[in-house]
Amino acid sequence: MLQGAQILVLKEGTERDRGKSASSSNIAAARAIADAVRTTLGPRGMDKMLVDGMGDITITNDGVTILKEVDVEHPAAKMLVEVAKTQDQQCGDGTTTAVVLAGELLKRAESLLEQNIHPTVITRGYQVAVQQAQKLLEAEIGTSVKPDDEQILIDCATTAMGSKGVFGSRDHLAKIAVKAVQKIVEKRGDKLVADVDQIKVEKRHGGTIADTELIDGILLDKERGHPRMPRNVKGAKIALLNSALEIKKTEIESKINVKNPSQIQSFLDEEDRSFRRMVDSVKASGANVVISQKGIDDVVLHYLAKEGIFAVKQVKESDIQKLARATGAKVVTGVKDLTAADLGKAELVEERKVGDDDMTFVTGCSNPRSVSILIRGGTEHVTQEVERSLQDALKVVSSVLEDGVVCPGGGATEIDLAVKLRKWAPSVGGREQLAVEAFAQALESIPWALAENGGYDSINTLIELRGAHDGPNANKNVGVNLTTGKAADMWALRVVEPARVKRQALSSAVEVANMVLRIDDIIASKKSSGSPGGGGPPGGHDH
Repeated sequence: MLQGAQILVLKEGTERDRGKSASSSNIAAARAIADAVRTTLGPRGMDKMLVDGMGDITITNDGVTILKEVDVEHPAAKMLVEVAKTQDQQCGDGTTTAVVLAGELLKRAESLLEQNIHPTVITRGYQVAVQQAQKLLEAEIGTSVKPDDEQILIDCATTAMGSKGVFGSRDHLAKIAVKAVQKIVEKRGDKLVADVDQIKVEKRHGGTIADTELIDGILLDKERGHPRMPRNVKGAKIALLNSALEIKKTEIESKINVKNPSQIQSFLDEEDRSFRRMVDSVKASGANVVISQKGIDDVVLHYLAKEGIFAVKQVKESDIQKLARATGAKVVTGVKDLTAADLGKAELVEERKVGDDDMTFVTGCSNPRSVSILIRGGTEHVTQEVERSLQDALKVVSSVLEDGVVCPGGGATEIDLAVKLRKWAPSVGGREQLAVEAFAQALESIPWALAENGGYDSINTLIELRGAHDGPNANKNVGVNLTTGKAADMWALRVVEPARVKRQALSSAVEVANMVLRIDDIIASKKSSGSPGGGGPPGGHDH
């Protein structure tokens, strides 16, 4: 009966891609993303200029920034962007590595799929390969370091910044990053914890990158509340308030009926007295600096100025928390409750002009658990790139302090894993062995890209590296020296990275590659018409 009759299961206009064509479209999209950031890998990587819809320009070398700024259409490509974001949150560095690896794993998988190897077999092979790689990282490649080994921390920070645009000033910035993290690191139980959010980073263009400085204390993007207040206060005793020094308006609508003019005067006098009481409570506690999260009435500011008390209003809550950690002050809700025990201490609170703006510096805290970095640079684009590089360096230093394990950079770790996994592959047996070999091959794409971006012959470099990692006098620390293009010992060149960066890059790259490989059917419903943003063809298979 129904022969030849068409049965519609899906809505009209739904696009459907199945089997091999679905896989190849996904792999092509993911590879396009990986190729886009591949040229930014390593110290000789190139930068990208991104222009958004508003015409704002970002010039960067940071993998995750590039992928966040680019509006990606293809669903499989979006998954690769997620990998970069995860890598950035967990480790700060290695975003480009993770994406390039994921793209390469998919590229290798494609050639296995063409040999009619089932995707499940490939994903299983990748899974065992990454487990073995993690074991090798732990047991053979990683080197443990002590938290007080400052030189290694500086080396890690310089390596993390080596691929960014701040190459010339990276030694200066690396020292700042290490000092900042050492100040905020805490011991919890038998573990060290370094929360990078406790480091406040402010950027102002003007000056040069070399003027970037670490401030032992907190920097507020605010000026003093009244011009008659002292510009600087030595031996500051700081009160932190999270309530307003103003007269509250009633919640309900209220009216005051006045019968004669003297009542108005007494009303105003009472208002004035309550303002005075606020200032008196501040003075009685012994505070000579008041920093409030909310507003401070102009009359109160006037009285505070008369008493020679420095006041700043409308400070962000996050800054108040950092100030509490830096100065040892307690955040108080009402001025009446303020006592001398709640005050924080700092050697100096002063207003300084930075660029065009006045800023308040709270410095000379005795044991600050929170510090600030003031970034300077010739133009806004420079300061933004310095900020991105510093964030990477801070995260890297904190992960070395927390984990205490580093491994050689410059592609040394990847090539060593590749050589060891190739030897191990036959023991896996079956078709999974091919996937393990493909995984080893994908790892080699990192040193390959490093050499390529340095303008050297990738094939020669790779052969030289394989030779150095194999044989009787193999050295696991040999990577690409990008000044000569030859293989060299990375420890001698002080190119080191946290093991966490490598671990995370491997696991997230494999996870996303396996996820893409498991897809054999793409069902895309018709785009609703008249969507904002209009025109433009729907996402094709290659961009």
